[in-house]
Amino acid sequence: MTPAARLAAAIEVLDAIGGGSAPAEEVLRAWGRAHRFAGSKDRRAIAERVYAVLRARTRLAWAMGGESGRALVIGALRLQDGLDLDRMEALADGQGYGPAPLTEDERQRLRIALQPPPDWIAAGLPAFAIPMFQTRFGLEWLPEAQALTGARAPLDLRVNALRGGVDQAMSLLAIDGVEPGRTPYSAWGLRLPADLAADVTRWRAFQTGWVEVQDEASQIAAALAGARPGMTVVDYCAGGGGKTLALGAAMRAGAEASPGARLIALDVNPKRLDAMAPRLARAGVRAEVRRIGSEGQGTEDLPNLADLVFVDAPCSGSGTWRRHPEGTWRVTAETVERLARQQLSILAQASALVKPGGRLAYATCSVLPAENEAVAAAFELNHPQFRPWPIARVLDAPDLTDAARIRLAELAGGGSRLQLTPHQSGTDGFFLALFERTA
Repeated sequence: MTPAARLAAAIEVLDAIGGGSAPAEEVLRAWGRAHRFAGSKDRRAIAERVYAVLRARTRLAWAMGGESGRALVIGALRLQDGLDLDRMEALADGQGYGPAPLTEDERQRLRIALQPPPDWIAAGLPAFAIPMFQTRFGLEWLPEAQALTGARAPLDLRVNALRGGVDQAMSLLAIDGVEPGRTPYSAWGLRLPADLAADVTRWRAFQTGWVEVQDEASQIAAALAGARPGMTVVDYCAGGGGKTLALGAAMRAGAEASPGARLIALDVNPKRLDAMAPRLARAGVRAEVRRIGSEGQGTEDLPNLADLVFVDAPCSGSGTWRRHPEGTWRVTAETVERLARQQLSILAQASALVKPGGRLAYATCSVLPAENEAVAAAFELNHPQFRPWPIARVLDAPDLTDAARIRLAELAGGGSRLQLTPHQSGTDGFFLALFERTA
């Protein structure tokens, strides 16, 4: 494909993303299946263009006065690639499969596009989220927003302790020419450039269950939850099983599971649970997988049973906007309000499974206080039998590095809640609140 044809393809993909609800990666895969003539280099170049545009969508739309795929791509040629009008007109000349020639309005907007945007545009956030960021992060709200919406996330892996050690996993990755670095906070984490994400499933280390894709923030949350051998642990919103695998590794819930150990993965979505089965088998994790109802039906045999219940609740996904930039305009204030009510309901359901002396962990991949601190505070108010469990008490977790203990203690500030962000911790945005059942 010519450079101009790649631009036209990016425009087509962006229009499809903007007009639907499917994740950007699914839209890109569908485009690739429908355009078999596009080679792997073409598809990768188009995907890189699409994601770069999505991350800068707010500024590009502001500069070009429109949100169409064409407006965004034309604006990106100026603001991201730094092309002058002559070079842009050579790409957009209407010849072959390239974009149509620039209009006079587009030329005029491109002449003034380089002027600095106001802060609310530079932040790249949906308008409703800006006051939330200002309240939560104070003077740091703009750097926090830009780290979340403007930067590309790395590819993080978690080494599966049931298979062996980190050095062995790195040796296995090296067979496929992969040389990761270590993550600073998770003792089992490895970090790679983001552009290797598409290759993961071909690596032997992945196919044999030595590594799983999991952001370091999620690894930290699983470590702080405190799953240990011999425990009964419930992953209440198990989803695709990422946390289940991490909890199972911490429990050593493999073929030689410790006596009395029991790992239970629950979710309301049967498709997600079905997708978990091959992941558990590949990683060598033993778990009971169970579908439950929206009101907790199917857990009647589990009350007062678990040493630990981990609730990674459905959320806005705002903490992953650097990975899924299309989410920045798909989430609304109404969505967040609805999710907060659902999160509090789920947390109440899950709390019934915790035995006296057991622990409850509430987590979201969000940075919005309405889904995080507000939900934790409301739960605490309504459930006096649960008390906050300070993060400092679990910083001795063996799956954390010494650097993690220092930094996480700073971020938690002696409390029971922890907010991770790309700006503060170099991870996805992730929230964790810990509780202990006293009676």
